[in-house]
Amino acid sequence: MFIPLHDANTLKHIKVQWVTLSLIALNIAVWLLTSLESEQAAQATTVGLGYIPAIAFGDAVLAPGLEIVPEPLTYLTYAFVHAGFWHLASNMIFLWVFGDNVEDAMGHLRFLIFYLLCAAAGALCHGLLTMTSQAPLVGASGAISGVVAAYVMLHPRVRVWVLVFFRVPLPLPAFIPLLLWIGQQFFMLAITPDSDVSWGAHVGGILAGALLILVLRRPGVPLFDRQIVTPRAVRNDRSAGPAIAAGTDGQTAPRFPWGRR
Repeated sequence: MFIPLHDANTLKHIKVQWVTLSLIALNIAVWLLTSLESEQAAQATTVGLGYIPAIAFGDAVLAPGLEIVPEPLTYLTYAFVHAGFWHLASNMIFLWVFGDNVEDAMGHLRFLIFYLLCAAAGALCHGLLTMTSQAPLVGASGAISGVVAAYVMLHPRVRVWVLVFFRVPLPLPAFIPLLLWIGQQFFMLAITPDSDVSWGAHVGGILAGALLILVLRRPGVPLFDRQIVTPRAVRNDRSAGPAIAAGTDGQTAPRFPWGRR
């Protein structure tokens, strides 16, 4: 439906989004290592680290030699394995644009816990809907869905540059594309429950993100921020100086593009 490109939502509590950057780096590293393996080894990695509902619910057993981590850990490890470059890229750009502000609202450690819990919720929801499936679930979409839900609850009116239908760049209030995206996940789950895309994992992540942001955000961080922030790319300010200039009376006043107040 759309690709997020940029928001101008500055960080308020942290200087650098270390957890977001580390998660992106880890996902890329795992993909690179997997892509360098032979096809057979890559499939073994997918099976060993992916979340398989039939194994999780006791309807099947993983073949000897394929288990890389204990089965309970696959509720997390699946979120760091991707099926291809575009699968990885689509998830990471969402994390890049929206993850920093959610991390800012929670702090580093709580954001990491939040991310992992959303991933686990996505796997659980997928598993409950497809309990006998032996296909491994991989990808960070469940965790990313939680990040999207948290962002729209924190900053629904912040303007975000999005690429609509892969062609048209538009600056929109965050709630417009994000609520449409969230609605799409529920709609697709309802009409195509057996799709190759795990809409159930997306929905599980969304529900977890919406609930966890209520308890994991910093004290004093409001929900549904009313401030409208316009991306710098659409501001009509040609001056290199600050947007606010001091008046002769010591008060501040807006600095207009043509240099007059």
